[in-house]
Amino acid sequence: MANMDETARSDSGQAAAGPGRAGAQRIASNPAEAARPADSELVRSPQPVPADDRLKVFLAGSIDMGGSADWQAQFARELADEGVVLLNPRREDWNPAWKPVAEEPEFRRQVEWELAALQRADVIAMYLAPGSQAPVSLLELGLHAGSGKVLLACPDGFWRKGNVDIVAERYGIPHYDSLPALAQAVRARLAELRQARAR
Repeated sequence: MANMDETARSDSGQAAAGPGRAGAQRIASNPAEAARPADSELVRSPQPVPADDRLKVFLAGSIDMGGSADWQAQFARELADEGVVLLNPRREDWNPAWKPVAEEPEFRRQVEWELAALQRADVIAMYLAPGSQAPVSLLELGLHAGSGKVLLACPDGFWRKGNVDIVAERYGIPHYDSLPALAQAVRARLAELRQARAR
């Protein structure tokens, strides 16, 4: 549900751009590197989450009716060469006329997609942007705080930064001061997960 409310209020013009298919195949230095394809795949709600064994990263965090910067597009570009599945809750076809109630079919479809994608993710990259509120992302942080999957960036200026910092400390969630630092941390976590799989 990361961004359930935020996605419900988002502007379809703010949809994240895909990471593209450019980029040369990297030369592998170890078996874990050799097993990694060159390009990541961007999967947006409500597209099906691939059932293969590629590592999956959920892009949780601020949308706020399109008022927050489209950080998901930047993040997808940063991870374009990681060979992972990037799960993006921003819907290109979102209709703000859909009511945020359980009886609204498309709203329910969105929420259920996000819940399932969060469960399937190996890493949850959460960015809480300065000036945003992201209440559903806070709900997701609570749901997954103890999972060991969350990597968090909550810079100064987020309206509930104090709450977020305390929860991160309590549950041992690694947290960072910027989006670039979060991207670096996700890369490092993916490398660790690949090494664990290769053992």
